[in-house]
Amino acid sequence: MTHSARRTVSFLALVAPVALLAVAPGCSKSEEPYQPKPAYSGAKPKLPPVPTLPQKAIKDGDAYTVWGAIHHLRSRVHNQEVEGKEITLTGYIVKTNLPDAPPCAVHKTGVADKDDCKPPLPSFWIADEMGETKNVIQVLGWASNFANVHDAILHYDKKNVSEAYRDGFWDVEIPNPIPNVGAKVKVTGTYGVAFTKATAGVESDPLNGVLSFSRLTYVQPPEEGGRLPGMKKR
Repeated sequence: MTHSARRTVSFLALVAPVALLAVAPGCSKSEEPYQPKPAYSGAKPKLPPVPTLPQKAIKDGDAYTVWGAIHHLRSRVHNQEVEGKEITLTGYIVKTNLPDAPPCAVHKTGVADKDDCKPPLPSFWIADEMGETKNVIQVLGWASNFANVHDAILHYDKKNVSEAYRDGFWDVEIPNPIPNVGAKVKVTGTYGVAFTKATAGVESDPLNGVLSFSRLTYVQPPEEGGRLPGMKKR
C-alpha cells in the first residue's frame, strides 16, 4: 500500500463515526412519550360584550354633517372629496365669539381700531348637536371685522328691513339675523385645514378644519340675533 493510500484510509476511519452520529436518530432513554391533554373544561372567562359603534351619518340630504366632514378631512381615502372644496354643512351654532369682542373693536365702520387693538375675526362654531364641544367646525369669513357686525346689527334692528347688509371688504352678505347660539343652519363655503380669506396671520385647525364662508341659510333661526358687548336691542 502506498503512502497516499494509507492517508486516505486513515481519514475515512476518522470521518465515518462522526457521520454516523450526525444521522443517527435521538434515542435518549430520558425522553418521555407524548401524552395528549384533554381540552379545558373549567369555568369560561367573563368577557365584556362587543361594543356597538355609533352609526353616524356622513350627509344629511345634500349637505355634510359636521361629523361627516371631519371624518372625510381626516381620511386618507376621502380627504380629496372635501379638502379645498366648496361644500355645504348642516348643524347647530353652538358658540360664537361675539360676546368676547374687545371694546376697542366695537364701533362703526370707517373708524380705525387703535394700534394696540388686536381683535380676532368674527366667527361661530357648528356641531351636529347642541352641547357638543369636541366635533365642531369653526366658520370664518362671514364678517371681516366687528365694525361690520356692529353696522349689520344696526341695519337689521330697523323695521321692515328686506335688504341684506353687505360686508364690502369680503363682499359677503352678513346673515340676518346675526348668527347666535341655538340656530340650525346650512352654511356653504370652502372647507380645509386653514381659512382661505386670511389677510394677516394664519387661522387654521388641522384636526377639525375651518369653513371659509360663502353663504348661509337658516333652517331654524336663533331666538335672538347675536349682539356685541354694549349693544342693546332696540
